[in-house]
Amino acid sequence: MAGRFFDEWQVGDRIEHPIRRTVTETDNLLFSTMTHNPQPLHLDAEAAAASEFGRILVNSTFTFALMVGLSVGETTLGSLVANLGYDQLVMPAPVFIGDTLRATSEVTELRPSRSRPGQGIVTWQHEMLNQRDEVVCRCFRSALLKSRPA
Repeated sequence: MAGRFFDEWQVGDRIEHPIRRTVTETDNLLFSTMTHNPQPLHLDAEAAAASEFGRILVNSTFTFALMVGLSVGETTLGSLVANLGYDQLVMPAPVFIGDTLRATSEVTELRPSRSRPGQGIVTWQHEMLNQRDEVVCRCFRSALLKSRPA
């Protein structure tokens, strides 16, 4: 198990997740069509070329999902009870096909569960950065984790 239990975290713990991912046209096309998002900025090269961006924009919900996915291995793998929520989700810069993305996570809050003995809530600030070190996605994620078995 690569993730950590609730009682193994401390506020301020920071992780540079090792897996990086170059976004492909197929990623964007499949995610957009799978989620029934017909936005021309994601699917129509001519429409996107005429926009202020000049090319296809990667679906922002793909960027968000990838950011969370890249974080799982070192945060919640094997210890997760449930994701409780995501807060303050922002997309400060666009993502384009061919961008290589990486994720970081920092613990901002810890709280033992009042209703579930042996479990606790961890809140991380996740960030996704591109190859130019620009933040392209950021949010806070709260999850209920198991404590280490006795």
